[in-house]
Amino acid sequence: MKYYIIAGEASGDLHGSNLIKQLKIQDPSAQIQCWGGDLMNAAGANLVKHYRDLAFMGFSEVIKNLPTILGNLNFCKKDILSYQPDVLILIDYPGFNLRIAEWAKQQGFKVVYYIAPQVWAWKANRVKKMKQCIDLMLCILPFEKNYIKEQWNWEVNYVGHPLIEVIEEFKASHPSEPKQIVALLPGSRKQEIAKKLPIMLSVASHFPDYEFVVAKAPGQEDQFYEPFLAGQTNVKVVKDSTYALLMQSSAALVTSGTATLETALFSVPEVVCYKGSNISYQIARRLVKIKYISLVNLIMDKEIVKELIQDELNTNNLVRELNMLLNNTNQQESLKMEYSKLYQRLSAGGHASQNAASLIMYFLKK
Repeated sequence: MKYYIIAGEASGDLHGSNLIKQLKIQDPSAQIQCWGGDLMNAAGANLVKHYRDLAFMGFSEVIKNLPTILGNLNFCKKDILSYQPDVLILIDYPGFNLRIAEWAKQQGFKVVYYIAPQVWAWKANRVKKMKQCIDLMLCILPFEKNYIKEQWNWEVNYVGHPLIEVIEEFKASHPSEPKQIVALLPGSRKQEIAKKLPIMLSVASHFPDYEFVVAKAPGQEDQFYEPFLAGQTNVKVVKDSTYALLMQSSAALVTSGTATLETALFSVPEVVCYKGSNISYQIARRLVKIKYISLVNLIMDKEIVKELIQDELNTNNLVRELNMLLNNTNQQESLKMEYSKLYQRLSAGGHASQNAASLIMYFLKK
């Protein structure tokens, strides 16, 4: 069969690549065209457009880049019509993918959505339209299935969290070697890196006995980071080695998003860092209806890891929180216990990529 898969971010590229591997096991003759990244391409899909050309964060940033986004939408529609897939598989990235889903359904394509939009956080009324244009919804967070059923009377599928299989596989082949390293994970988009990395780096001089290591985003050029790193002494950078870095880290400063969950699943104490443009933040404060911004705290429904948001994200607060993570034994032990509970909760769902591929194959054969 012919599959057209769209992922618009680094995390979508990772989960998309594992889904592609499972689809190819269950459908050896699968032909796959995709929007994504290097991992999806390496897994055997023909890459049409890279996510680094798609990623815009925040309300004001999206408005500024609207012509580019609209151009991408039109190009995508033409490419889907030309390819004529048996199924369209959309991975996360709802601002773009929900528009494609609505259009694709009108064109008569079968639509699968893997990694549900976070309707429990904001714009819950999107579900009405989603029910009309998505044939198969696959959720990865344990509370989403019941929430969507209770609130919207829509039967969706919980497949487990795809990070569990990725991290288990990595841990099995890489020994844990904690060192005096603080990992800096400033995100994958240029806008968020530019906002957060300078503040993260500002704490390095306060901890001269530690090496601060920046994990470069796979979709960004090396020279983009150079101005931020100039003059830093106990700072180095790594690329395509985030998991290996986490295996060696004593603590981490992490931008909100999937990386907060990855860090927790590697049992690394972390501070969650968020800072957007003032306009984007003020709009988000009014629209986003959640108690926490990190997936760790959302899944556990309490504050496990400290979140420093907008003006709270400054050098003094980061130094204080990092000092506690590195030197407070009680806090370290408490975090490990909570991380263990988080792991148990997420691993109970099973092998997400395999489950997702099986449900897609069953849906296509009906």
